[in-house]
Amino acid sequence: MSLYESWIKKAFSKDGKANEEVWDQYLPLEQKIYEEILSNKITKIEGKVSELSEKYNMTPEHIVAFIDGLNETLPTPFEVDTLTEDSFVEINIDFEKLFKKMIEYKAEHLYTLPQWDNIFTEEERKIFEREQKLSRTIIKTQKIGRNDPCPCGSGKKYKKCCGAK
Repeated sequence: MSLYESWIKKAFSKDGKANEEVWDQYLPLEQKIYEEILSNKITKIEGKVSELSEKYNMTPEHIVAFIDGLNETLPTPFEVDTLTEDSFVEINIDFEKLFKKMIEYKAEHLYTLPQWDNIFTEEERKIFEREQKLSRTIIKTQKIGRNDPCPCGSGKKYKKCCGAK
């Protein structure tokens, strides 16, 4: 069983519900890593999974879960289910993508960290929040009615112009 599979098995029940006990242990550890990254403006983390596990005082499964959490923000995402303790990982952090992904995941405990003040101004963070929220908003355009003027500008009714079959 891979580290990722082991993590998923611990973190979620067979019916897909989160194991609160596991998440209550993991989330503060994850937050500590992000606090360090943001405080020190770290843009690159590298090493074997086992080394990162020791460095951040986490299990290898936790490191793989951490990588999985920011995987979509990486220029070259990892195949997390193939990572082993001996796998060398190089994580290049793009703060803007990371911030937006945290908003998308609704990880308020992470995107509201005071350490973000080190990276972006409050105004920039508000802009990123708006951009991220709008990127998920579906905007429906108003339908053209049969008897409405044709949008092509001909002056005819839509049904007699572009809407004619």
